[in-house]
Amino acid sequence: MIFKKTEGTRRGEQQKLALLPLRDIVVFPHMVIPLFVGRERSISALNHAMATDRTIFLSAQKQAKTDEPGEEDIHPVGTISHIMQLLRLPDGTVKVLVEGRKRARLDRFEPEEEHFSVTVTELIEEDIDPVEVEALVRSTKTTFEAYAGLEKKIPPEMSVTVSEIEEPGKLTDVLAAQLNLKLTEKQELLENTDTRKRLETLYSYIRSEIEILEVQKKIRSRVKKQMEK
Repeated sequence: MIFKKTEGTRRGEQQKLALLPLRDIVVFPHMVIPLFVGRERSISALNHAMATDRTIFLSAQKQAKTDEPGEEDIHPVGTISHIMQLLRLPDGTVKVLVEGRKRARLDRFEPEEEHFSVTVTELIEEDIDPVEVEALVRSTKTTFEAYAGLEKKIPPEMSVTVSEIEEPGKLTDVLAAQLNLKLTEKQELLENTDTRKRLETLYSYIRSEIEILEVQKKIRSRVKKQMEK
């Protein structure tokens, strides 16, 4: 299958890589995450990548329940990633630690028997207005700090990490990986090469979450007072 080029998106280097389809997860650039892999074709893809330069293409399945995904079941935009560590477990599955590197579009599937092999092209971030984006970056960082203070699931050190990020594109990817977004929302963020729009989307989402958390906090406080009475 050959995928159509996304109009208006700048593209960079093209390369051929093994494909690892993912269930229920979208891996962003700058994201380090452990994955547990059990499907034979997926393990074969990892073996191929380990035998070369440890580079692999990760892309989410459109339906997580699909056990044997075909070409039509894979999102055409994923992440060129690096295998940092691989551990073979006694039950035959594999635990692998991967780091997302670059957004890429899947151009076509290549004929392989043991695993999916694909040709992908790096997606280049669109040019941005530095002044406008700087204002968005500052607002987003401040808003995330307020959100992290309300959402106990966010590790305390994450606020420090976010505050120290200077690159706007990296900031969006780190935040997207931390926030409790739907899989479809994360995929849309991954596919979007417009950093400004990604920042606006994340800022809006964080503001909405803060409002919800503040209401929940008021409800808990009111219920507690009623119980004390």
